[in-house]
Amino acid sequence: MSRTVLLVDDDAPVREALSQTLELADVGVIAAGSFVAAKDKITAGFEGIILSDMRMPGRDGFHLLEYAREQDPDLPVILLTGEGDIPMAVRAMEAGAFDFLEKPCAPASLLAVIERALKTRALVLENRRLLQMVEKGDPAARLIFGTSDLAEALRAKVRRAARTDAEVLVTGPYGSGISKVAEVIHLSSQRSKSPFVKRAGEGLSASELADALLAAAGGSLFLDEVTHLPAQTQLSLIEAMENAPAVRLIAGSTQDLSAMVGEGRFHADLYYRLEVMPVRIPSLAERPEDIAILFRRYVDQAAEQSGLVAPDVTPQIIAGLIARDWPGNARALMSAAMRFVMGVAEDAGSDAQLGLAEQMAQVEQSLLRAALRRAGGQASTAAKALRLPRKTFYDKLTRYGIRAEDYRA
Repeated sequence: MSRTVLLVDDDAPVREALSQTLELADVGVIAAGSFVAAKDKITAGFEGIILSDMRMPGRDGFHLLEYAREQDPDLPVILLTGEGDIPMAVRAMEAGAFDFLEKPCAPASLLAVIERALKTRALVLENRRLLQMVEKGDPAARLIFGTSDLAEALRAKVRRAARTDAEVLVTGPYGSGISKVAEVIHLSSQRSKSPFVKRAGEGLSASELADALLAAAGGSLFLDEVTHLPAQTQLSLIEAMENAPAVRLIAGSTQDLSAMVGEGRFHADLYYRLEVMPVRIPSLAERPEDIAILFRRYVDQAAEQSGLVAPDVTPQIIAGLIARDWPGNARALMSAAMRFVMGVAEDAGSDAQLGLAEQMAQVEQSLLRAALRRAGGQASTAAKALRLPRKTFYDKLTRYGIRAEDYRA
């Protein structure tokens, strides 16, 4: 990840002081005294971010922001404002600025915003890299979205499962896209040119199972909510798996199969056949950093399907989305994107009435909680994952009343 800031400020002493602060934090600086001097560096391929003064002779911060968004709408631009410039800075946020800081700003406040912008830029560039993999025929990169470590781990599991011909068990919370992941496994496998047949487990009879296996000959059969299979059909499936190797079975479930086996509600033999190759889909709550990417993609898809122009997804909207829990996961986020495009959303970000500071605080809390959840409550590990000094991380936990021990198993 490139840790570079394009610093644009016409005041040489201020430019020098800011450069020193950034360099002490291991951030590279490209300094420029005007928009004209910085213009050639502002490109879609620039891997860093921009920190610019609002008021400058000639082309001001507004012009720089507009130019940067023309080159790359996802290039973070942070604006430095004087005391009387706050209303102007708010308008700049509405125009797409990443954030603004009032001068003089404390080094800690500056670095916190810089780190957040650098991380955002890195995620955007990584997502673009993954999209380029589409040309290489990688269904996992093409169809499973997100740039978080969990999203990348999911794609790796899908590719690994696809390379074998063993049965696969895909699990995840409601709305997480179990059926979609099952299809990606099929498309990534050597059976991709053969049928992919989907059937619901609920009420599936033994004869219907036999028909589905016949239809999926040479390909894959996906049984959604396999725990809902009738007991007799479970027995028929076990027998079919032993006698019909021409079909690959992919099962999906939102339930804890091992618990159901213990309770006698699911056949143990079938469970042990399925758990050979498990693939678990993480919830959105576990990877809030993927929400912005997913929502923008769903907005584009919804606009294309409905023949409408996709509305602008502002930083304020993203902040509201990240602050929500999303128990319905990707399915609920997709529905929110459709309502947003149709103009009938109650509010794509339910916290839009909050000020920017309150929205960003909610986003920060979500990211802190997610990092602790992934680290099993180990604060040092979570701080490292967020690239925060330990003291800064602990200070933030204290500020929001978050206890690391609540996330330990």
